[in-house]
Amino acid sequence: MSVTTAGFEVSARSRWLREGVELLSSMRFAISLLTLICIASVIGTVVKQHEPFNNYVNQFGPFWADVFAAVGLYTVYSAWWFLLILAFLVVSTSLCIARNTPKIIADLKAYKEHLREQSLQAFHHKAQGTVDEPPAAAYDRIAATLGAAGWRAKVQVRPHGTMIAARKGASNKLGYLAAHGAIVLICLGGLFDGDLVVRAQMWFQDKSVYRGGGLISEVPPQHRLGPNNPTYRANLLVPEGARAGTAILSMPDGVVLQDLPFDVELKKFIVEYYETGMPKLFASEIVIHDHETGQSREARVEVNHPAFHRGVAIYQSSFDDGGSSLKLRAIPLHAGAREFEVQGVVGSSTTLQRGGETLQLEFTGLRVINVENFGAAGMGSGTDVRRVDLKSALDDHLGSGAKVRTQKQLRNVGPSVTYKLRDASGQAREFHNYMLPIELDGQRVMLAGVRENPNESFRYLRIPVDADDSIDTWVRLRTALDDPALRDLAARRYAAAATPADRPEMTEQLRVTSLRLLTLFAGQEPADQPLAAAPATDTPPVRGGLASVARFLESTVPEGERERVSEVLLRILSGSLFELLNTARAQAGQPALVPDAQVQDFLSRALTSLSDSFFYPAPVLLQLTDFQQVQASVFQVARAPGKNLVYLGAVLLIVGVFVMLYVRERRLWVWLEDDADAPGARTRIVAALSTTRRTLEADAEFDRLKTVILPGATAPAKESA
Repeated sequence: MSVTTAGFEVSARSRWLREGVELLSSMRFAISLLTLICIASVIGTVVKQHEPFNNYVNQFGPFWADVFAAVGLYTVYSAWWFLLILAFLVVSTSLCIARNTPKIIADLKAYKEHLREQSLQAFHHKAQGTVDEPPAAAYDRIAATLGAAGWRAKVQVRPHGTMIAARKGASNKLGYLAAHGAIVLICLGGLFDGDLVVRAQMWFQDKSVYRGGGLISEVPPQHRLGPNNPTYRANLLVPEGARAGTAILSMPDGVVLQDLPFDVELKKFIVEYYETGMPKLFASEIVIHDHETGQSREARVEVNHPAFHRGVAIYQSSFDDGGSSLKLRAIPLHAGAREFEVQGVVGSSTTLQRGGETLQLEFTGLRVINVENFGAAGMGSGTDVRRVDLKSALDDHLGSGAKVRTQKQLRNVGPSVTYKLRDASGQAREFHNYMLPIELDGQRVMLAGVRENPNESFRYLRIPVDADDSIDTWVRLRTALDDPALRDLAARRYAAAATPADRPEMTEQLRVTSLRLLTLFAGQEPADQPLAAAPATDTPPVRGGLASVARFLESTVPEGERERVSEVLLRILSGSLFELLNTARAQAGQPALVPDAQVQDFLSRALTSLSDSFFYPAPVLLQLTDFQQVQASVFQVARAPGKNLVYLGAVLLIVGVFVMLYVRERRLWVWLEDDADAPGARTRIVAALSTTRRTLEADAEFDRLKTVILPGATAPAKESA
């Protein structure tokens, strides 16, 4: 009984093994794997790979961002399940090749000359007839004709006749092997050049991912891979005049450092631009310093023209800032603070103090060339006092700096600086400020951009410049708004200038209204005249500017009179700001401005800009005043032994698919025997053609064969429909 049971278990195990191999090597299993790879490739194309995790949180939300991260959708091509699918596809295709190769080889050797004469009548393409020549002559003629046409034949002589078995297009089956072998080679090349080997080395050598920051030279050895790593693809940033020999391998949860067998020194970085501002050419003149021999050699690296050293390819990937020196003017946007100067280097950071709050200032980028698109309408209209409806809520306070609906007009607007301000909780906003004024809608303004996260576009605060192309006048007016004494003096001066000579009793009323508007506009409501309680809405809190004035109108003026009152208040506010500016200029020892058209235009734009500035999400505005640019080149260094397998696989795939699609295998049988009515003088011939696909071309080919095999046949040729 135990023997029987053991035998049954062995038989069941063998059956399961056969069925498993049958499944792995089946066409449906391979197609299923290819479908999964296609779906994963679509995901890897749609979802940006290797982005900061915060970007995915902003795009998908916290819950789905964590779910997608857990299944590796942000690093699809290095995810364990993707590599596992590739490995199964290699095994499946290899088993398929192993199963079918013996059959294909046997079929290539077989001409099937043993086919019976009666079986020829079952073929779709068949013909028969009698020719006036002896069998030997008919055989010589047909053999010579088939040989000249490229047919390979094998002959079997039988007692009552001769069977000629010929074939053509046998390479069709070799195309099958080439195409399947190409899939194996390409997948193996992808596995060798992917993260699989790197992960294996990290596991065997007890290496780990580095998640910290700091200098590359300070990273411990357990986060480094040696220069003999057989395969990797990493990034290497080299500033001009510097050299580097450690590249960075990006991993899903950090980085791994890859030590190179050489150093790359960047002598000069070259970049040329199109009119659109896109790079036309960027190249690097480098010196490669070999660690083992100590020798150095010069090379030039361009896009699609890499340099090679010790089996490592050095590609020109992109370019970046190499640590440019920056000098910025810091303009506080709150009362009681003075301007100061900030110096830094791109890639570094410093701290800013505001009362008891500490902000981390991170210098992230410098762009010397900024080509923007200007249409007839300029880069955007933004918020303008002439288009402000004080009766409606103001939701969008900082408008886009590049809204174009007309024909493109490209122009370089000069340098810009990008930086981040990070609070104590780690939350950061990104800022993008231009160094020079930009002409928009016929008006010259300075643009200061901000965005909450990298997925958003920058929204720009437009600061009008004065006749000297400076924002000093705007800054002086913004600072004066925060000074209660200057506001009171400006209100008195406005009341004295605006009171009609025949109505002196209006002076005090105008002074109170002017002071009230300036205080509201400055975001400092008087304590003795509180506003009505704000309704429960989702609108942001009122900080000052036109939104504060609009809120005042909503709480104190009947709806039917708001439009008329708002026009009057805007005229008073504009005149009060003019007096406030002259008051501040007098305090600084400067002459008073004359209210001409140019000054009125400046005040109109300043009114809107000042209103927007109360919603600028930073306590300080940084203006780039000077810089010393240092460029850097970003190289991709790759040791990819699998690329030769991929190249070979690509060639085999092209050849295999071409052969399978355009080379048809055909088999031809010709039966020769003596005619019973005239033995030795006439020959009866039966011919049949077999092809893998029935096409019009096959019909035409068989018609041509009939004319040469059965020329002048005395009996009509017969063939099935």
